Amino acid sequence: MKDEVVLVTGSMGCIGAWVLRHLVDQGSKFVATDLGDDPVRPRLLLSEDEIAGINWQKLDVTDTAAVNNTVEKFGVTHIIHLAGLQIPFCRANPPLGAAVNVVGTVNILEAARQNGVQGIAYASSLAALGPPELYPDLPVRDDVQTAPTNLYGVYKVANEETARIYWQDWQIGSIGIRPYNVFGVARDQGMTADIAKAILATAAGKPFHIRYGGDIALQHASDVALTFINSARAEYQGAVVCNLRNDVTDVQTFVSKLRDLNPQAEISCEEDNILPFPADLDDSGLRSILGDIPHTKLEAAIQQDFEQFSALIEAGKIDLNQLDN
Repeated sequence: MKDEVVLVTGSMGCIGAWVLRHLVDQGSKFVATDLGDDPVRPRLLLSEDEIAGINWQKLDVTDTAAVNNTVEKFGVTHIIHLAGLQIPFCRANPPLGAAVNVVGTVNILEAARQNGVQGIAYASSLAALGPPELYPDLPVRDDVQTAPTNLYGVYKVANEETARIYWQDWQIGSIGIRPYNVFGVARDQGMTADIAKAILATAAGKPFHIRYGGDIALQHASDVALTFINSARAEYQGAVVCNLRNDVTDVQTFVSKLRDLNPQAEISCEEDNILPFPADLDDSGLRSILGDIPHTKLEAAIQQDFEQFSALIEAGKIDLNQLDN
């Protein structure tokens, strides 16, 4: 789009880094924002010349005026809102978690209202839902009852409801996306990062133990990033929250596929520690809006990550200490 300017919040995170990778590839005009100023994860995916060519802006999403000024100053037309604190950080500091995750999202929606932003995609989470036994009808639809079991999930439900009211009262359209187990290069934080770390460990020739087992929905970070981009550009008229699906499998099958592709892999998993979320997710809601959903098949995604991690290790560009966290 000729006059498109995309604002990306949380651009130093895993999905954010992949969003930047795709926007650069597409020749898009965008503003990359974050509270941090060291693009550690984007450097795993972008060259130094590409990093230097990005319009980086430091932005605290809890600052209402700063968010509005950024949207206004750069003529933002579309927003991909990824900034947020994850489960352990929300538990450790609930007021800060609420400020970043909830107030930050209100500020994004308000800036969109004040400046005529045309399309918004924001990160909700499968943590908005409860344990699998609450959802006997499979696959799990977008409109099932939310039942978060931690503050992070509560904050995400608050964002979904806030977005609904912004459409109801001011016709600010948005698509909230609920990722589950996102894996790929640049995914290094949180328990569900263990899938990505297992591939990194294999590339590094190190053993690794995944701290959970059971059924999961695996979603490659590159595909998730493209989904956010496409969702923002859809300029959806309404406020909808959508599940992602992609590869519905189990951790043991993932480990087997990783070993089949790389027989040297020394990977195990905690089979009795099951993640407390449903895995069989219905993505028909998102498909009804976007059509096809970006999806790299699991075997191809594993091999692609293995090759990328191997190259990063050889170049000395990735910190293997993350395997111990």
